Amino acid sequence: MDQVFEGIVDRTRSKLDVKSVKTIFGEKHRPHRRREHTKEPRFENVVEKPVYNLTVFKINYDKITTKMYTKGECVLRIEIVVHNTKQLKCGRSLVKFPEMASKLKDILNRFLNTVQYVDASFITPRNLDRLSTPSRIGKTKVGGIDIQKPRMRAVIEAIIPLSAKPGGFNLSDLAEKVQEMQGIKKYSIRNAAYDLRKLRAKDIVRRIGKSRRYEAVPKGLKGITALIAIREKVIKPVLAGVCKPKRGPKPKNQSDIDIHYQNICTEMDKLFRAIGIAV
Repeated sequence: MDQVFEGIVDRTRSKLDVKSVKTIFGEKHRPHRRREHTKEPRFENVVEKPVYNLTVFKINYDKITTKMYTKGECVLRIEIVVHNTKQLKCGRSLVKFPEMASKLKDILNRFLNTVQYVDASFITPRNLDRLSTPSRIGKTKVGGIDIQKPRMRAVIEAIIPLSAKPGGFNLSDLAEKVQEMQGIKKYSIRNAAYDLRKLRAKDIVRRIGKSRRYEAVPKGLKGITALIAIREKVIKPVLAGVCKPKRGPKPKNQSDIDIHYQNICTEMDKLFRAIGIAV
């Protein structure tokens, strides 16, 4: 369970813009009660031989927090915390409790689906070729999506973490997220509306009902996540490794990803030489 959860955290934390992941190392078993005369403190810096560890994966949106963590060896726990029920916009009286629970369930399901779509991304060659072609929204013709342009790439990267936001996002949220993640200060709401129209034409984002809020389409979310991962995690590192091979002995402790990159770089170097590409 720990290996599965740690893999999900590693693959999704940067895409969902998770600020920090907290890992606590301590005793083998979680204490059920504290004895009066015996204190068993838990340490955050004892990492030599951790027998029990707790990794908390948390995303905060306003007054709502969703988090995942392992509880024991066979339990993966997912929780949603509402710090102020006013955020749900359904009333705060006791008779509204069933409606609150229903909304929280929908938010939790949305969070789990988003994590799944981002973790297991996929794009077909046909959809990849269609991204750069013009499309239409109703009678309005809009341009294609060029992933090579920094601004469009910044918008796509901002859409991924916003897809987990309860109730969807609006143009202001998108503009603020682009400014926050990419440092593009001149990116305005008007720019967000123009770029979002392109994503809507490609069925990556859709409007929620008749409101001014938007949500990511599951199939489109998988596609843009795969596209960003291929560009940033495969093509760029491999080209950098082929063009500038590292000298000297290999590190003693290598992760599986490092080993895969080295093997790919070696084979890509041979392929480039065979087809006549200078490296």
